[in-house]
Amino acid sequence: MACKVFLTLQPGNVKMPALGYGTWQGKGDDLEIALNEALELGYRHIDTASRYQNEEIIGNVLKKWFNSGNLKREDVFITTKLAPSGMHPDNVEERLKESLRKLQLDYVDLYLIHFPIPIIETDTADAYGDPNITYLDIWKKMEEQVDAGRTKTIGVSNFSVKKIDNILKNCRIKPANNQVEMHVYFQQKELVDFCTKNGITIVAYAPIGTRGYNVAMKTFGRPTKVLPDLLSDQVVNRIAKKHSKTPAQVLIKFLLQVGVATIPKSVTPCRIKENLNVFDFELDGQDMRDLRALDKGAVARISDFKGWGRLEEHPDFEF
Repeated sequence: MACKVFLTLQPGNVKMPALGYGTWQGKGDDLEIALNEALELGYRHIDTASRYQNEEIIGNVLKKWFNSGNLKREDVFITTKLAPSGMHPDNVEERLKESLRKLQLDYVDLYLIHFPIPIIETDTADAYGDPNITYLDIWKKMEEQVDAGRTKTIGVSNFSVKKIDNILKNCRIKPANNQVEMHVYFQQKELVDFCTKNGITIVAYAPIGTRGYNVAMKTFGRPTKVLPDLLSDQVVNRIAKKHSKTPAQVLIKFLLQVGVATIPKSVTPCRIKENLNVFDFELDGQDMRDLRALDKGAVARISDFKGWGRLEEHPDFEF
């Protein structure tokens, strides 16, 4: 079993498996066991970030696979991200070098600006956006990482149409990818259309919702919220029954069929396998119309980044 759909990232015609393994909140032995299971099943796209604090675990697992001869570096697509707290022109190179050291790699396939606002965190767990630095200052340093061979491609995460357009007007190397929250309740059609028009791929996080959101909010002392339950949606379940699939498989397949990559996360072996087993069926035209009709717009956004200190005061905050 393996991902059978690939997206092409520019420049360089870099091939990215459209279905990857997400590692947000993945820690310790649970992540190590789950990642080994994912690689054994055929996952070849691994998504992480400096802020996830799990790059060392991923690096150790990958090294064992490479040393065993069961996996070659060129066969696996690795994404990591520049932490918002590291968004300073003087930090970009060192932060990527640090990620490469932890991952035990010479290069990553995709390096993303994790968030459009440079964040300064205080001793009181309050946070605010640095008014003296913009994502355009950072982008020029991101381009230098491609020149240096530390990453094959570069992109952004949680960026709006306005911000991407601003980069496109001021860049030497355009973004290859934008990683954003996207699922049937929050389909981001305008953003997807804009990115597609400009040759920018989309990776969707939280494709089946994210029950871990409130866990993270509690950990950081932030406000929790009522989360949408995509897996219980009647339309999704009716379509799942029609195809003898699970609701999660339908939600993942929907994104793949609209041309978006996605990175579902699980540490449960049966669900890791289930999430990859989506290439033996197709949603028909009526299925797709019914699923598209579930879009609720921005009201269904889960990760709105509100309640994180004073970030909302920053002019680049658009959530």
